[in-house]
Amino acid sequence: MNLVEFSVRRRVTVLMVTLTFVLFGAIGLSSLPVNLLPDLSYPTLTVRTEYTGAAPSEIETLISEPVEEAVGVVKGLRKLKSVSRTGQSDVVLEFAWGTDMDRASLEVRDKLESLRLPLEAKQPVLLRFDPTTEPIVRLTLSASDKAGAADANAELVRLRRFADDELKKLLEPVEGVAAVKVSGGLEDEIQVSIDQQKLAQLNLGIGTVIDRLKAENVNISGGRIEDGSQRYLVRTINQFSNVDQMRDLLITARTAGGGNSAAQEAAAAAARVAALTGSAEALAASASAQSAASGSGSGPGGGQAIRLRDIATVVQGFKEREAIIRLDGREAVELAIYKEGDANTVTVADAVKGMIEEIRSQIPADAELRTVDDQSVFIESAIRGVQFDAVFGGLLAILIIFFFLRDGWSTFVISLSLPISLIATFFFMDQFDLSLNVMSLGGLALATGLVVDDSIVVLESIAKARERGLGVLEAALVGTKEVSMAVVASTLTIVAVFLPLVFVEGVAGQLFKDQALTISIAIMMSLVVAMTLIPMLSSLKAKAPLAFPAEAPHPDWRPESKVLKPVAAVRRGTEKAAGGLLVGMSYVMLTIFRFLRRYVGGAMVWLAGHVMKPYDLAAAAYHRTLPRALDRPGLVLGSAALVFAASLAPGADAGPGPDPAAGAGPLRDDGEAAARHPAARYRRRGAGRAGRTCRRPGCERAVCRQRQRHATGRQPD
Repeated sequence: MNLVEFSVRRRVTVLMVTLTFVLFGAIGLSSLPVNLLPDLSYPTLTVRTEYTGAAPSEIETLISEPVEEAVGVVKGLRKLKSVSRTGQSDVVLEFAWGTDMDRASLEVRDKLESLRLPLEAKQPVLLRFDPTTEPIVRLTLSASDKAGAADANAELVRLRRFADDELKKLLEPVEGVAAVKVSGGLEDEIQVSIDQQKLAQLNLGIGTVIDRLKAENVNISGGRIEDGSQRYLVRTINQFSNVDQMRDLLITARTAGGGNSAAQEAAAAAARVAALTGSAEALAASASAQSAASGSGSGPGGGQAIRLRDIATVVQGFKEREAIIRLDGREAVELAIYKEGDANTVTVADAVKGMIEEIRSQIPADAELRTVDDQSVFIESAIRGVQFDAVFGGLLAILIIFFFLRDGWSTFVISLSLPISLIATFFFMDQFDLSLNVMSLGGLALATGLVVDDSIVVLESIAKARERGLGVLEAALVGTKEVSMAVVASTLTIVAVFLPLVFVEGVAGQLFKDQALTISIAIMMSLVVAMTLIPMLSSLKAKAPLAFPAEAPHPDWRPESKVLKPVAAVRRGTEKAAGGLLVGMSYVMLTIFRFLRRYVGGAMVWLAGHVMKPYDLAAAAYHRTLPRALDRPGLVLGSAALVFAASLAPGADAGPGPDPAAGAGPLRDDGEAAARHPAARYRRRGAGRAGRTCRRPGCERAVCRQRQRHATGRQPD
């Protein structure tokens, strides 16, 4: 028993299998991620190191190059690039597709632990995103219209504190969020403005003031004390709690001949702490205190006690503003949310919006949190547009089939292959980790006109078999078998065109992989539907020949027990009610079908007759022309050759077209983005296969580094 005969004999089995594919396809559709395009960016990690006050050239030499050498041997690394700007170094690592990013992160951290950087530089921070990419969501926190008139600076300080202390901590744990960057507003900063003239008069150096500030503002471990079975941890806490304490900081102490001054006592105390703990901070504080206490009357300060307020002005001010955010003409605080490199934009944006709704109750009454930019809105709009086009194209395909066949049942049978094939495709898309994007939905739209081809050929063959006088069952079997090889060959031909695109490497392969797989899966599903469901539906007018004899009807259950008689009566009543309901529903559906067939069907047939008149005229002309073409094969072949030659002429001068991604707002070249930063050095370094050489004349290195200086006057984005 082959597949076609099995489908005709096992109608319920075929129906259940079809419904199973539809159910699984619906489940797969609900779990498919949504993207604008397939993931074209390589998985990235960014090593960010801050070195306050260093110039770009120093950042490149002292930070970027050592980090590159340390992490350049990580497995799976495809390309390495770095951006060195004033006070900051970003080394971006691009990995090949399919790399386990958790394992890659561990390897990068292992390499960074053995790295030796300048003492003034902060520890490198590993970011799971490319800082040159655009944030997926931008939020603004501003004063609401109901807020009363207040000090503008105090309002900005309050908003910035709330964004840093509350909103950022609530949004960063959201799954898929890599970082939340807060900008705008005013940040607190203690500003110490030193009077250089007073320093010169007192013979003091600015280094002494800096050392005293570092030595007095410490919080270090003081070891531990054991008392019997108890163990106590000791810490040396000497931090400034307010501005007045900083103003009263003793820079130099008053000296008296041979006597112990307050500074000497402080120096002795610092020495005891250093001897007890042995930490570097304590030793530095002790050395500074000893230096201050060893002064004499002819030394710095003239032997007088000098405090910080005597030589400087200490105020609680604000940090230098790097960006000013305005919303509707008023200053606000911005929160830029970045996603992880392998996270889905729409999923992360939805999770962020859900968290925003949860935390709105925590926002102050006189503040307002608004979403000013959301990339998921554009993505969802584009996906909805493609979905509408695909559905509209499917309806047009069904309408055109009806115009040609002019038969409602035949059109219905063929039309079933369209939604079943496409919905079942979603299940396999989920199994292959594909997403709903413009390319995959474009593949489904392209497959809309292809999936009905096999069904049309099979149904037409069955109709021809019926015209030859065969019965319903024989026509379904014979008609399907006659064209089965042709249908399989045509389907595999289409698959052979699209499926090899899956094995293309690089960005082109990632771009067309979703479309190629989608079309191939949909075409293969249409082949299965054409070889199973179509002959089964075509044979519904006849009784299916079963492979086993029919069973005798079961006798009614009539128990003798008085207890079971009511149960049997309820059972018979339920069966009759269910049967009556089924008959009633069937009658209603049949009535609706007859109504549509009588009125709507007649109108559609009349419309099809008028719409197809041009086709009928063209078909008549073709029938008149065909014998003449068969009598003149040389003329036909010569004309075809001329048309083929003429079609090659325009393609010879056609060059490569523009990059379709160039016009997309969120997509831009990393190098261009890095070049926009002021005073930045941009370095690029390939990390591909060994033996790759630079193509520049005179360059014989295996890996070429491209460097580019950018003018410091250019403004950032």
